[in-house]
Amino acid sequence: MGGRSLAAQVFVLQVVIVLLLVVAAVVALLLQVRHDSTQEARNRSVAVAETFANSPGMVEALNSPDPTAVLQPRAEAARKASDMDFIVVMNTDGIRYTHPKPDRIGKKFVGTLQPALDGGVVVEEVNGTIGRLVQAVVPVKAPDGQVVGLVSSGITTEHVGGNADRQLPLVLGSAALALLLATASTALVSRRLQRQTHGLGPREMTRMYEHHDAVLHAVREGVIIVGGEGDLLLANDEAQRLLDLPPDAERRQVLELGLDRETARLLASGRMVTDEVHLVGERLLAINQRPTHLAGGPAGSVATLRDSTELRALSGRAEAARERLDMLYAAGVGIGTSLDVTRTAEELTALAVPRFADFATVDLFDAVLDGEEPQTQGTLRRTAVSGIRKGAPLYAVGDRIRFVDSAPQARSLGTARAVLEARLSRAPGWRAQDLERTEQVVEFGIHSLITVPVRAGTLILGVVSFWRSERPDPFDPDEVALAEELVARAAISIDNARRFTREHGMAVTLQRSLLPRTLPEQNALDIAYRYLPAQAGVGGDWFDVLPLSGARVALVVGDVVGHGLHAAATMGRLRTAVHNFSALDLPPEELLGLLDELVARIDQDEAGDQGNAAVSGATCLYAIYDPVSRRCTIARAGHPPPAVVHPDGRVEYADVPAGLPLGLGGLPFETVELELAEGSRLALYTDGLVEDRERDIDTGLEMLRTALERSADGSPEETCQAVVDALLPARQGDDIALIVAHTRALGAERVAEWDVPVDPAAVGEVRSAAMRQLARWDLDELSFATELILSELVTNAIRYGSGPVRVRLLRDRTLICEVSDGSSTSPHLRYAAMTDEGGRGLFLVAQLTERWGTRYTPKGKVIWAEQPLP
Repeated sequence: MGGRSLAAQVFVLQVVIVLLLVVAAVVALLLQVRHDSTQEARNRSVAVAETFANSPGMVEALNSPDPTAVLQPRAEAARKASDMDFIVVMNTDGIRYTHPKPDRIGKKFVGTLQPALDGGVVVEEVNGTIGRLVQAVVPVKAPDGQVVGLVSSGITTEHVGGNADRQLPLVLGSAALALLLATASTALVSRRLQRQTHGLGPREMTRMYEHHDAVLHAVREGVIIVGGEGDLLLANDEAQRLLDLPPDAERRQVLELGLDRETARLLASGRMVTDEVHLVGERLLAINQRPTHLAGGPAGSVATLRDSTELRALSGRAEAARERLDMLYAAGVGIGTSLDVTRTAEELTALAVPRFADFATVDLFDAVLDGEEPQTQGTLRRTAVSGIRKGAPLYAVGDRIRFVDSAPQARSLGTARAVLEARLSRAPGWRAQDLERTEQVVEFGIHSLITVPVRAGTLILGVVSFWRSERPDPFDPDEVALAEELVARAAISIDNARRFTREHGMAVTLQRSLLPRTLPEQNALDIAYRYLPAQAGVGGDWFDVLPLSGARVALVVGDVVGHGLHAAATMGRLRTAVHNFSALDLPPEELLGLLDELVARIDQDEAGDQGNAAVSGATCLYAIYDPVSRRCTIARAGHPPPAVVHPDGRVEYADVPAGLPLGLGGLPFETVELELAEGSRLALYTDGLVEDRERDIDTGLEMLRTALERSADGSPEETCQAVVDALLPARQGDDIALIVAHTRALGAERVAEWDVPVDPAAVGEVRSAAMRQLARWDLDELSFATELILSELVTNAIRYGSGPVRVRLLRDRTLICEVSDGSSTSPHLRYAAMTDEGGRGLFLVAQLTERWGTRYTPKGKVIWAEQPLP
């Protein structure tokens, strides 16, 4: 319906209504006929059954020896006389005595019998073998009222409804005639309506009216429709205003409306024109006209009128303003995409050429390139050059330039204002810079120049020069203003890049000064490392390798959250603290506990100083490897777990409890002790290696596992490089620290141990055993000093300590003497007075050894001393 014309819709609607009425009448008639047929069948069935049941001799016939012989002829005669489909006589058990079909006699009747046996009448509708029928069952009563038999009569409903079926064709014929008459009358009305509406539907008619109204009153362009005879059929409000038409203009000849001759002739002619300009009064109108009969319409034409009086004057200025705004917008978006001074200068010249100038150069003071504040006097360096073609005789990138005082660039730097040299061939001050080069520039075709200082606040960072060669007209004052605004926007980005260069350089210098420059010498681990600072900003990642007593080595990796100088300084404080705490030979969990307290104190100190931010978080992993037992004890504070590469190439991450980051406090740290086969590898790293904006930490850990597996056969140095190559992101946003440590073992031939009885007499036996061991190691030169050291340390352990007492000699890069006992009391070095009898033993030990100290164990303490090997 929505796509048909209005006439078609009216026609279809009327036909549908007539059809609905006819269908409703037929359905009602059929329902009524069906109801009447059923009711008539019920009445006839009951009447015939009761009449036959009460007929004379019925009781005697039922009681006769052969009821069928008596009743069958009577029942058939009655059935035919009453026009019933069947009359059945049966006994009280429902066994038939009569039936129109003899083969059914003697069989049980199908129907409801009990109400009739009780003396009532049963009427029901059933689907019998002869179709849908209505049957009635009545009792046959003896004179005493006893039911001695039953009589059933039935008739199909189609036999009863025969009259109605004969009437139905008459009804349908009448309905068809009514439909035909209604259709004919509707067609006449619809045909007339279609001619008047041109076959349009309601939506099209509504839309046509809305468009017509909009054209008349809302369109800001004049519209005129002229008939084939030259009479004005329609003029909207804008056309009446532009042509100054009289109020009664419609239906009048166009030539009689008082228009100028050329315009009136054009509108009356109906010829096709496009943007033909006519002067109508004081207005300059652009007229577009098309004939209407080309598309099968009536004769005539349609013309549109557009006032272009101010358009030409404004178009030039609008286009220039649009280009200017577009360039400034592009400057805001395209300049300063990186915090690099040179790159920012290149972005400025790339934007200016060729949209504003044919060549553009940027000259900056050397101090700006280094991130420092420049002086207004001094040489500049050509930082960026862009041009529409190559071969321009301008200074090249990297050239150092000192402009003479009369040069436009020097005047811009001195006055902090833009300078326009409209005609370079007539600018002696500019030509005085370099007579030979300036002559080449003019011969090359460059004829106009604007110089603008790069100013950031009170600082003058350099000067930008815009050169013109292709366009013959020189730069004008309006273009000077645009150049100043363009350079002002770029100056902010250049100054930001300068400040970043300075701060980044300071931070990197500080960071590198706080990190280890070389690794200490030790034999327990073969170590390779990588430290990669972030591309933007400086982070707080650090690492350390710390030799401990007993040939052990500590590995440390940490990360201070954040970037900048504060993070680097905090990293330095934490690294220094780890150095100091490791000198105490503390277990990993105790060392992290002290670091946690230190970070908490730093936070408290920084919180009182508004100029500094508190440490927002720090993580650390501390591992101690003992080459004698091949055990590695690890604890971590919120740091990623270490990776263990077994000698067979299998990689797993050590299950070390994570712990809270440093500074949060409240919970102790836990340790895990791993037994590493010789040739295993430990990989310690910071989160910058496995996590960035483009991948989560789980993906990074899996990539690290794969890289370690593939490089398991290489050296630690090769493994480091393979890991970095596989995981380094395209743009590194965080510091990366990585340590790969290949484990070694101190063999049994380099270790000697003895249990010492808690008896002063045992000291001599220990000395003798130690001397024999030194002889086997070809270290006889150290026998005297070792004998004194062992005597003092073992004697102190027996006298002041408690059992068990053990002595161990280790031959590593030094000779290490260790004496352990079960006491936690530690001896102290002091200077004995001249009158003191004792107190000089530890002083002698300190003088004879390279270093000595005490470390505590869960079962007591160990006093150790190291002597350099000869």
